[in-house]
Amino acid sequence: MIIDGDKGMDSIAVLSDRVALSDDNAPMPADKTQLGSWFDTHVTPLDKRKSTLDPALVAAEQGVKIVKVMQDGSGEFKTITDALKSIPSGNTQRIILYIGPGNYNEKITVEKTKPFITFYGAPGKMPNITYGGTAKQYGTVDSATVIVLSDYFVAANIMISNSAPRPDINTKGGQAVALRISGDKASFYDVQLYGFQDTVCDDAHRHFFKNCYIQGTVDYIFGSGKSLYVNCELRTLGDAMDTFITAQARKNEQEDNGYFFVHCELTGTGTGAYLGRAWFSHSTVVFSYCNMGNIFNKVAWSNNNHKEYDK
Repeated sequence: MIIDGDKGMDSIAVLSDRVALSDDNAPMPADKTQLGSWFDTHVTPLDKRKSTLDPALVAAEQGVKIVKVMQDGSGEFKTITDALKSIPSGNTQRIILYIGPGNYNEKITVEKTKPFITFYGAPGKMPNITYGGTAKQYGTVDSATVIVLSDYFVAANIMISNSAPRPDINTKGGQAVALRISGDKASFYDVQLYGFQDTVCDDAHRHFFKNCYIQGTVDYIFGSGKSLYVNCELRTLGDAMDTFITAQARKNEQEDNGYFFVHCELTGTGTGAYLGRAWFSHSTVVFSYCNMGNIFNKVAWSNNNHKEYDK
């Protein structure tokens, strides 16, 4: 489906054609001004990398379908939930949900049987998917506003928030996740993620975040994912209680996961933040070429009261 004159829809074609893997032998430049040219050189379009990619992905990208979700009724659906229900289990083609502006008060799960789905909002008219689920109601990981269980998920120009109130030290079950990503080979471009404790459950498998904004207080990026964050802003809301950006869950040397932040901006409030805490014995977090504001304490990394984790 093509909509004449809609620049946002035109740019979707470009996005769907950029599903590719970079060359691990070409490290990212230390100079942030060279990052854009590095990305264009080493993350090449699909048609140049077909022989190196999963054949199922290549096939899915050949027949892209666009479905409009518009609250004013001008699209096929008014809610994201209904649009997802229309996608059959065992889906084999890239389906782009073009989501119009507005607040979508929905709790969404992209099922494992529905891969190759994209959530796309127009730049400058970003929709906000919001819900107020908490750990007390659903359990921590299932409190997420958006849960993605499927592979090859993409999101661009989307806001995802958990509207539950900020928990204090006496709050039981106040963790409130905005995004839980559990599928493999997912990517997020210009996505804004809002919450307090446990904003992003970077749960499992491989994920890529570029030009994203993530806000939180405690463990606001947590889980067992193997993920790369490039040119993202991580904003810590500090001082009310101990604040930690990451709680990575690698348990032993055999597990292949960790969080890697490159050319990110670490901003926020307060002066007592930690880059992370060792949730388990082999928690792995790397910050490279990042600009760190004056929000961190002198220690910066917590062993989570396990001296044996200091390695």
